[in-house]
Amino acid sequence: MSGRASERPADSASRTAGRIVIENAHIAPVRGAEIAGGHLVIEGDRITAVGPGPAPTSAGATGSVRRIDGTGCLATPGLVNTHHHLYQWATQGLFQDATLFEWLTGLYETWAAMDAEVVHGAATAGLGWLALGGCTTSTDHHYVFPKGRGDLLEAEILAARELGIRFHPCRGSMDRGRSQGGLPPDEVVEDRDEILTATEEAIDAYHDPSFSSMLRVAVAPCSPFSVSEELMTAAAVLARRKGVRLHTHLAETLDEEEHCREQLGCTPGEYMEKLGWLGEDVWFAHCVHLHDADLARFAVTGTGIAHCPSSNARLGAGIARVSDLLRAGAPVGLGVDGAASSELTSLAGELRQAMLFQRAVRGPKALTARQALEIGTLGGARCLGRQEEIGTLEPGKLADIALWRVDGLRAAVDDPVCALVFGPVPPLERLLVGGRTLVERDELRTVSQDAAGRAGAAAHRRLMGGTA
Repeated sequence: MSGRASERPADSASRTAGRIVIENAHIAPVRGAEIAGGHLVIEGDRITAVGPGPAPTSAGATGSVRRIDGTGCLATPGLVNTHHHLYQWATQGLFQDATLFEWLTGLYETWAAMDAEVVHGAATAGLGWLALGGCTTSTDHHYVFPKGRGDLLEAEILAARELGIRFHPCRGSMDRGRSQGGLPPDEVVEDRDEILTATEEAIDAYHDPSFSSMLRVAVAPCSPFSVSEELMTAAAVLARRKGVRLHTHLAETLDEEEHCREQLGCTPGEYMEKLGWLGEDVWFAHCVHLHDADLARFAVTGTGIAHCPSSNARLGAGIARVSDLLRAGAPVGLGVDGAASSELTSLAGELRQAMLFQRAVRGPKALTARQALEIGTLGGARCLGRQEEIGTLEPGKLADIALWRVDGLRAAVDDPVCALVFGPVPPLERLLVGGRTLVERDELRTVSQDAAGRAGAAAHRRLMGGTA
């Protein structure tokens, strides 16, 4: 597999020709007023017009025009997944009643056997599943790199390129094994200098900072309980020298808080501030157990949070203070998290989970349907530093668009956004990334859906010791 993903992806504008006109849809642009029976015009990979009624005749005056009838559909920005572990597709359904630390301890030995073939198959299935749930941009936090198993980061980048999803792989790392007071076994951690070298090489090989970029790389040490202070500090220096973003897990469980207090003498949030890990170029995963001072720190510095409601519930970690974070002004996005702690979770389904969990503990006004949609789109774009490119439907933005069917049995709900967020995930009529169709009528179009499913199952069998 080595070398197949070494070239930068072509700018999406060069892969998309002609003009696309979507008409008769209810448009929820996220920023700005909603439009009933409106139109969207796409030129190349950009949105050029959004408005009420049919598209102007001039929109189809010259060149080829492809028209999409959006009758009975809700148009939203494509969803943005701000935290994931694609390799975990291969270990779903295990340790079903474990806490986070128990779950990690039980799975590290299995993950130590992964190779590039496992990662490619798991990423193919995982990214395909995300696309079927309306996701047009996804991160991935890969931090387990067993020696001699091929180029694991390249394997998932290749899978994303084949599918056509906008991808933000985060080169993760662990250098603090059990012998040094960390959680992972020593055999799955890496040498600090090797980590920094490999991370910089990944940035140089793959990171594309352009407006239409399909691929950006972030620096992502795993967590305070598996990474040394020296690596956390050096990673931040590297990321800022290279102009890329920083990501890590933080404050996911009370066990982590106790671990930090015992070994580091402070809370997780205080530790990040001490290390210089706060700022608009940083986003953290989970942040379930935050103190009031943390909310203030994140809001003032523009530090983002990836909220993963289903995973947090599955592991019994708790419910993040999302409504409080939003009220404070901190950027909040949605994340599915790894499939091994969030089996077959749809990113669109996380809109509903996020809304309902906040209401369950803070009342029915804690999070509205439109706030949930915003954190799943523009909020995620802010976490990734792409709010000027994606996350809303407006002229000049990239044409990353989800078209949901809200007719049929859903037509009894007058509010299309309510139909999307309050109930089961509606059928996905169309998913566009840079104007290119990835999903049509709930079916993947860029790769074989059946083949993607088989690839995920084969990755599971290979990792668990069976035959692929």
